[in-house]
Amino acid sequence: MILIALGSNLASHAGDSAATLKAALANLTGNGVTPVAVSRFFRTPAWPDPNDPQFINAVARVVTELSPSGLLKRLHGTEMHFGRVRGARNAPRSLDLDVLDYDGRVERGPPELPHPRIAARAFVLVPLKDVAPDWRHPVSGRSVDELVAALPAEDVAAVTPAKSGAT
Repeated sequence: MILIALGSNLASHAGDSAATLKAALANLTGNGVTPVAVSRFFRTPAWPDPNDPQFINAVARVVTELSPSGLLKRLHGTEMHFGRVRGARNAPRSLDLDVLDYDGRVERGPPELPHPRIAARAFVLVPLKDVAPDWRHPVSGRSVDELVAALPAEDVAAVTPAKSGAT
């Protein structure tokens, strides 16, 4: 199972953050990365500065013939297509795409697999449950439910379904 995270908190040429995520999924489909399941869209506070615009986040289960590094390059190209400018770490962005897991591989990368911060991110784990409720962390063996339960309750509560943009 190949999982990617999607996030946006700035508009792009495609429109608002939800429209950008939908357009990015369509763009990937035309470029050798086919989403087979997409989570609901979730609204989450920006981090580390909650005064920045809120994010729209999702997780997609995809199929591709690309290698993990090829997939990462494709994701970075898609980010650039939607106006992503890499500047300060954790700055607002029009599109953020990350490889979370690639068939349970454990590799130093790039990309590092599984994503090194997946277990600490409610904005990834909550939508991941939508598309892969039986997923287990390839290193710890913990289920997605166990990982969510280990997070601070306020982090999980802050991840709320977006009113628009559901797929």
